[in-house]
Amino acid sequence: MAEPDRSTLTKVTVNLAPRAVDALASACARTRDTKTDTINRALVVFDLVLDLTEQSRGSLTVRNPDGGTERVHLL
Repeated sequence: MAEPDRSTLTKVTVNLAPRAVDALASACARTRDTKTDTINRALVVFDLVLDLTEQSRGSLTVRNPDGGTERVHLL
């Protein structure tokens, strides 16, 4: 299969659950980014999280600003 052309935009239509709508609105307000930019960033981060959790068998370790750590398990 040929590599996709990464220089073009792809338009998609999504149906967001109420919780996702609230999260999108909150993220946009906090970052002052557009909905499109926020969704693009979220998808890139989600893909990274999937890669990291696959490498560590479903969990991530988060380091807090105070130096403490927490193990986060993704179901």
